[in-house]
Amino acid sequence: MSKRDYYEILGVNRDASDDEIKKAYRKLAMKFHPDRNPDNPKAEEQFKEAKNAYEILSDSQKRAAYDQYGHAGVDQQGMGGGPGGMGGFGDAFSDIFGDIFGGGGGRGGRSNVYRGADLRYNLEISLEDAARGTETRIRIPTMEECDGCHGTGAKKGSEPKNCPTCGGHGQVRMQQGFFSIQQTCPKCHGTGRYIADPCAACHGAGRVKQHKTLSVKIPAGIDEGDRIRLSGEGEHGVNGGPPGDLYVQIHLKPHSVFQRDHDDLHCEMPISFAAAALGGEIEIPTLDGAARLKIPAETQTGKVFRLRGKGIKGVRSISHGDLLCHVVVETPVHLTERQKELLREFETINQQDSGKHNPRAQSWMDKVKSFFGG
Repeated sequence: MSKRDYYEILGVNRDASDDEIKKAYRKLAMKFHPDRNPDNPKAEEQFKEAKNAYEILSDSQKRAAYDQYGHAGVDQQGMGGGPGGMGGFGDAFSDIFGDIFGGGGGRGGRSNVYRGADLRYNLEISLEDAARGTETRIRIPTMEECDGCHGTGAKKGSEPKNCPTCGGHGQVRMQQGFFSIQQTCPKCHGTGRYIADPCAACHGAGRVKQHKTLSVKIPAGIDEGDRIRLSGEGEHGVNGGPPGDLYVQIHLKPHSVFQRDHDDLHCEMPISFAAAALGGEIEIPTLDGAARLKIPAETQTGKVFRLRGKGIKGVRSISHGDLLCHVVVETPVHLTERQKELLREFETINQQDSGKHNPRAQSWMDKVKSFFGG
């Protein structure tokens, strides 16, 4: 009985790539696997046929010989040992599905060296410290190497032993029918080592929780949400792995006067009724000290005065931001009788030509009349 063409069995072209061949075989293997078709002998034959085709076409030397001489070029090489020509199938199948079942196809164990975890610390600073820069000290919890066992996790005088379940490989292979699945050892959890007599200080972990104090330099101009990275100050690595990093997250405390907007600062500037009407000069605070600001006559609430260069120079900026002062005309309270009398007199005089002295109020009244009258 003549054998079918291997490319035809897998349903691929002769110029198919290795990935295309692997994908076609995986599809057929899942379709015709004996475990899925227990009462179908024909499916088992098709499964063996696809497996034989894949063994030839997945090997570059065998594939070259098959392309040149056909079946005659590969028949003498044999299809593997074992009954029914199924020897070595576990490795071939685990190569296909290793990534699905978490294995590596048995091609060497996993590395048990892991980088330490990164840590985050929330640091709250004042607006002044953010603007000028500062240096502060923080105290953080960390996992340090146990002094009692020097990181081994074993009691003093003893040592960790190779795991009896996986033989020190950290992984075990499970065989179920034609499936060969590699998974993490349930006894040693992938470390390959077993601690029969754990250290009393760290209970076998090899690390203990401690606190350490670090000095953190805050650069001038840092803003809310910025992070400062301290390399190597995170948790220690596992089995000799490198330590993680510490990220200091910056948060700004609310300020009693200023609100920050990137490099600019905003503040409210309350002025008296008389100062707003007559004008004058007032003193306002800045981060560099007091400054004098000239208020023109007839200043209204909402007017914004910009003091250039009185803001903050950001970490990534080349110049300082501005200070924006928002005028708020303050209504006087707790008036004396004399003050009330003067204000009534002022209002009486003001009403004689309200369109001139209160243009915004007059304009608003005109709009109201137009709305209700129209």
